[in-house]
Amino acid sequence: MSKPALERKISLLQATAINMTDMVGIGPFVVLSVVAEIMKGPWFLYAWIAGAILSFIDAMIWSELGATFPLAGGTYNFLKESFGPKWGRLMSFLFVWQTMIQAPLVIASAAIGFAQYLTYIVPLDEVERKIISGSVVMLIIFLLYRKIETIGKISVLLWMGVLITMCCIIAGGFIHGNFLAPVEHLNDGLNMNSAFAAALGFASVKTMYSYLGYYNVCHLGSEIIHPQKNIPKSMFISVAGIAILYLLMNISVASVLPLNIISQSPFVVSEFMQALAGPVAATIITALILWVAFASVFSGTLGYSRIPYAAAKDGAFFSVFAKLHPTKHFPYISLLALGCVAFVFSLLFKIQSVINAILAMRILIQFVGQAVGLILLSKREGRKFLKWKMPFYPLPVILAIIMWLLVFISTSLSMAGTGVLVISLGIIVYLLKARLNKEWPFES
Repeated sequence: MSKPALERKISLLQATAINMTDMVGIGPFVVLSVVAEIMKGPWFLYAWIAGAILSFIDAMIWSELGATFPLAGGTYNFLKESFGPKWGRLMSFLFVWQTMIQAPLVIASAAIGFAQYLTYIVPLDEVERKIISGSVVMLIIFLLYRKIETIGKISVLLWMGVLITMCCIIAGGFIHGNFLAPVEHLNDGLNMNSAFAAALGFASVKTMYSYLGYYNVCHLGSEIIHPQKNIPKSMFISVAGIAILYLLMNISVASVLPLNIISQSPFVVSEFMQALAGPVAATIITALILWVAFASVFSGTLGYSRIPYAAAKDGAFFSVFAKLHPTKHFPYISLLALGCVAFVFSLLFKIQSVINAILAMRILIQFVGQAVGLILLSKREGRKFLKWKMPFYPLPVILAIIMWLLVFISTSLSMAGTGVLVISLGIIVYLLKARLNKEWPFES
């Protein structure tokens, strides 16, 4: 009897659907008002443009590494291979270490946002919102507990709900509002000074949270059909499509609601639709937003569940995480473990604090680390080694590193410190593990 293995069953359409559903999620609906409040002017659209630019540049790095190493676990493999047999062990371990914390935070943030928007339809107290967010995580785990080809079909169905929701919001402003007004007044009162730069940095932390997920396909590398072509294609299609939808959605909302209402509303899209078409339409759009939030938890949990599995299979993490379901062929231990931690986080935290924590913990190891690793890999193996090549190398890599470091600083001093603390603890744990197992740097 053959040993269970991951199967290449996910098409370009399904990969794109998985990326885009993970990207949209609850993010743009809960941070839209926060971004407007931070920017304090009609130029808040620049924060969404900045997020799109960084995502597009960073997707080039992911494309080179994802096409060259199309394996389950994504960044785990990228760091291990690009930093070499010694430092690669440490960097890949640190990524899995932080994933066991930040991945459940991502899942929990979408579930918490789901409960927040549900209160627009059904009044809920704090305890009831926690019950709802925890239940969302449990339902997601139940739906993901099946074969990957079935999950691919579910992802396309959820993706259709995402597109319908975004198109309804955009169409509402286009038909009933002065759609071009926010663009015409984009630069009113704008001063390109240090205050604007600081505000743009803080706002970009929120918009980047909404763009995260364009790389989800890389974590499923072992299950993508024709990965050298489909991994880069799915990411660039996802970033371009979502950037257009986000900009149009923000323009649509700003063409109907005044900026002071946008910046103060916890249910800005629901209030936007109520102003256009009344409470029934607002309830419908809120239900669609809940669909989108649910789809995001589904897609994100799917990708993250492959990371501890990949590390454990490679002998770099606890071996129990390497187990695949005997008949459905998916890493069920990894899925259940992340789901349990996410369930606990969904009961403990609030969404705005979670957003900054997510980015602060990921930037140095995952995003900056991958960029540095790609430079090292290119020097060691040569550019011909890579299966997909970005234009104007290494300029996009350098730009990505600079932009990610600016976002890291903008997460706040306390959150940046938390990110460094998590990395420091991970280094200590790795050294203890390496000393026990006589691995680098303690190997004879």
